Amino acid sequence: MAQARLEVADIFRAHGPAWRLANAGNISLDQLKVMSAIERCRTAALGGHVTRCEDCAHEHIAYNSCRNRHCPKCQAGAAKAWLAAREAELLPVRYFHLVFTLPKPIADIAHQNKREIYNLLMRVSADTVIRIAADPKHLGARVGITSVLHTWGSAMTHHPHVHMIVPGGGLSADSTKWIACRRNFFLSVRVLSRLYRRLILEGLARLHEAGRLQFFGDRTKFADPAVFHAFLQPLRKIDWVVYAKEPFAGPKAVLAYLSRYTHRVAISNSRLIRFDADSVTFKVKKYRVNGAGRHTTMTLATGEFIRRFLTHVLPKGQHRIRHYGFFGNGNRAANIARIRGLLGAKPPSREGTCGENDNDHVPRTIALPCPCCGGRLIIEGTFAPAQHPRAPPETNRTAA
Repeated sequence: MAQARLEVADIFRAHGPAWRLANAGNISLDQLKVMSAIERCRTAALGGHVTRCEDCAHEHIAYNSCRNRHCPKCQAGAAKAWLAAREAELLPVRYFHLVFTLPKPIADIAHQNKREIYNLLMRVSADTVIRIAADPKHLGARVGITSVLHTWGSAMTHHPHVHMIVPGGGLSADSTKWIACRRNFFLSVRVLSRLYRRLILEGLARLHEAGRLQFFGDRTKFADPAVFHAFLQPLRKIDWVVYAKEPFAGPKAVLAYLSRYTHRVAISNSRLIRFDADSVTFKVKKYRVNGAGRHTTMTLATGEFIRRFLTHVLPKGQHRIRHYGFFGNGNRAANIARIRGLLGAKPPSREGTCGENDNDHVPRTIALPCPCCGGRLIIEGTFAPAQHPRAPPETNRTAA
């Protein structure tokens, strides 16, 4: 029999209560809610369904998901629905991938001011691309952007950065023409980096002046405007990391990429190797190393693993995926239709959408496949949270 896959939930259930007790007073309400959701996810505590496979008649108990956006088990369904909407918006052009990061000194401040600095990072990175792209010396067009906020490195350290997906071109100022960029070049990374640096530093100064930044521990000295100004000065002289990856090999490759990145959490269950009362071992990737040594393992004390995971809990209401430019939510559909018309592209087919034959007689199903044969699971009944599931009725059982 195959060994059950290790999950973050297992670590939380085994060691979460002791960790919460030891760190009482230093855990936010949002972090406590995330821990509770992950511990209860797909257990009887949330209720569930009694199902039967329509192919092999296997009877299965499917517990409900917590649907928390930080839960490693709940992202596949959310990503699938989100990607279906994005597929209908794909344009028949090349797409580019940009990454904007924050220098470590600012990332350290962001740890204590997540909402303000994460919002600044996403807003300024998008504004940087929009401004440079609109300049006739570069592209002279209004572009569309999909931005995804990540706050972690492979070892779950705090590393805020934005992954940005941009079509290779944009609308002219009067929206009557599509202006394409060069085949393998979108915008100058050097120019982007310098404007991005200036806008972030100006934004930080405004936040500090407005009293919207908080400082704790050894950073309380930054509350003094003169000290904070002196802290920012060296950052004006260093190069900030903005880089462009190879353009995607067609719109479908964009979807494959987004399926891995948009709904990712700090660590997936597939990266966990083992854990005990003292430590957790998991897979990590060294991005600055090429070859065989790039993939390795790391072992952290169990309490430190939990702390690092919870570092990446976003503030309530913080949007991790945002759209800018002609992808802005207000006019997205009209802009996409206009661009398709300019490019002479057909709208995507709507095959597989719900039709007039859908009715109450279609059996209710769940997204999970049958664990025996992979077939579709039909819902036979439900049970409430914290209740024991009833057995499927005898009439639905298949004779051996």
